[in-house]
Amino acid sequence: MFSPSQADVRRFFCAVYDKQRQGQPMDAMELLVAQWIGEHPEYHGHLSDVDTALARMGEQNASAENPFLHLSMHLSISEQCSIDQPPGIRQAVELLTARRGDLHAAHHEVMDCLGRMIWESQRSGRPPDGQAYIDAVRRRATAD
Repeated sequence: MFSPSQADVRRFFCAVYDKQRQGQPMDAMELLVAQWIGEHPEYHGHLSDVDTALARMGEQNASAENPFLHLSMHLSISEQCSIDQPPGIRQAVELLTARRGDLHAAHHEVMDCLGRMIWESQRSGRPPDGQAYIDAVRRRATAD
């Protein structure tokens, strides 16, 4: 199983941003990450300096969003949909995307559901409940 460190993740996202800016070739995973980086120009400053990104790993700021976590969640949701794991997530995200008319907006809602599933799993000490996650996304897709 692949378990990158926090520093590895930051280096990867900064390297992809650098390749994107320089027009360098990218592999499939890098292209997917570059897509999400393109959706978040507010993060470009965080991604433009790997040394600063690494130095800030230990900073605690409850009011600041973590761009590396945010982009990682976009990547995770994209990967979940590509392999339909947990089973049914692809359809649920597609339904929510159709409802919102925007994949990016749908992803942000799915992040709320994903974060809740992870939080509940950690709090209870039980494995993540994939079905509850999918059900939460579906509820958002069908809510008025």
